[in-house]
Amino acid sequence: MGRSGWWVDAVWLLLLGAASSAWCLTAAARLGATFDEPHHLNAGLTAWRTGSNKLLMTAGCMPLPVDVQTLPIYLWEQARGGPFHQYKDIDVILPVARAANLVFWWGLLVYALLLGRAFGGPWAGRLAAGLVGCDPNFLAHAALATTDISVVTLMLALVYHFHRGRGRGWWPRVAVPGVCYGLATLAKASGMVFGVQAMLALGLCHLYRTGELTPPAGSTLRGKLAHLWHATFGLRKDLAGVLLIGFALVFAYTGSDWGAEPTFVDWADSLPDGPARGVMAPLSRSLTIFPNAGEALVQQIKHNMRGHGTYLLGEWHPRAYWAYFPLALSMKVPVPALVLLLAALVLRPRELLSPVGWVALVLLLFSLNCRVQIGIRFMLTLMATGYVAVAVALLRRDPSPRPPPLRREGGKDEPASSSPSPGGRGGRGEGSVFLPLLAALALAATAAASLRVWPHGLGFFNALWGGPEAGYTRLHDSNYDWGQGLPELRAWHAAHGGGRPLAVWYYGTDPNVLYPPFRPVNLSFAPVSAAGADGYLAVSVTAVHGNADITPASAAAARWLRAREPVGRTRTFLIYPLGESPKPEARNPE
Repeated sequence: MGRSGWWVDAVWLLLLGAASSAWCLTAAARLGATFDEPHHLNAGLTAWRTGSNKLLMTAGCMPLPVDVQTLPIYLWEQARGGPFHQYKDIDVILPVARAANLVFWWGLLVYALLLGRAFGGPWAGRLAAGLVGCDPNFLAHAALATTDISVVTLMLALVYHFHRGRGRGWWPRVAVPGVCYGLATLAKASGMVFGVQAMLALGLCHLYRTGELTPPAGSTLRGKLAHLWHATFGLRKDLAGVLLIGFALVFAYTGSDWGAEPTFVDWADSLPDGPARGVMAPLSRSLTIFPNAGEALVQQIKHNMRGHGTYLLGEWHPRAYWAYFPLALSMKVPVPALVLLLAALVLRPRELLSPVGWVALVLLLFSLNCRVQIGIRFMLTLMATGYVAVAVALLRRDPSPRPPPLRREGGKDEPASSSPSPGGRGGRGEGSVFLPLLAALALAATAAASLRVWPHGLGFFNALWGGPEAGYTRLHDSNYDWGQGLPELRAWHAAHGGGRPLAVWYYGTDPNVLYPPFRPVNLSFAPVSAAGADGYLAVSVTAVHGNADITPASAAAARWLRAREPVGRTRTFLIYPLGESPKPEARNPE
């Protein structure tokens, strides 16, 4: 393609990036701190001031996005000659950290476009970037100082560079993907797992297209397995190199305080007298390599293996539910994007199975085993690769239902894996305007949905599931109420509270809850009377619609709330009057 095409891409990215960044910055100004952000600010600034990543590692949080988000604040501290208080000054420093997250957001738009272009041509790339950039779920997380956008960006970078490196020299084939894998893991521990899955899917797709996976005619089962083992030797060798480079980067970047780990020492001291304690007790004190990246990665692995309960469709499940993520995605993905997926399934099903489509499918299957079910943010990489796959399927020119195998010519693979064969019969022809028109309408409708839900992108639910108004009865946690609602609650109290006391019960960490007009109460460990006898009680929707049986006190509080009608509502809080009698048919637990 000529330079004019790249100029179109550049202009499209500039317009898309500017509009989406405006959405993010203006939304961020209206939202309070989410559950994770105060800890990230504290840990990130502590790391810049002291050089220690201890707070992040013990929490299982990887440091790269936190470092990027808090670096401007640290530099501001150096310029002003004094530190900010991570909590008292949160209203000053949190907007800076959120704005810094747009570095990853712009990178995500660029790599979505590059991936779509690599597999489906320029218009597929533009549609892929548009679907990501207009989606309210991506916009919601891009507006926050969290880690979810950064890992998607770096995962798409890994997919793009690993794909481009197939059949080329060591540097583009191993070194560059190795750096991308390390950066994705440094963004979020899930990058460690998702990255391996993506590279396996891409590598096997490449071997299939080159015909290297096809065994000789007449091979026995044993012969076929032996052929498969030998055919994948190069891929396995490359993956080993990528992982070695990636983990070397992760451990080098994270560093260490070069101290002993107290929990390791306590465990060694608790061993019964014997040879094991004789070895482990002194080793725990002399092995001064902590903290390190392995600590955070192990914490996240243990977290996913343990899992926890989840709230789904009005019911609390004490354990992870296998279909949680497919159901949650059906609720959170905008209807226009679902229409495009349906069109691709009906009109061009084979074109969905491009290499990036296989990556999305592998991630979807893996989601059935994910036990940390507190938000679709864990599946944003699946959403992004899925959007790219749909864009490629719909707008790839002259699609072919069965791309011919690549042939090796002079040690190189020809033609490029993204090049379709002419005259294919995979769907409507190149001159058809139906699919481009459908894509344009869907993109416009998705953008309109994001504008309507602003600034509450976290609470977006599509119309098939009742829209944002009913979302808190469908899913919980970062899907709707991540503790970000205090500014809106303050505005409600200023307009309707009449100066009366306002008790707040919610599962959040925003330090502003400690200041008037709020008075925090934890009804999970206190009777309802602790909220006071006058004024209002604001309760987060997660406390009402979630696990009400955390403690006997929380169960009693839930029964008390269900016996009353709220007198006010914000996006994430239900507001009840105190000092009123319950409904006649209800029994007051107090």
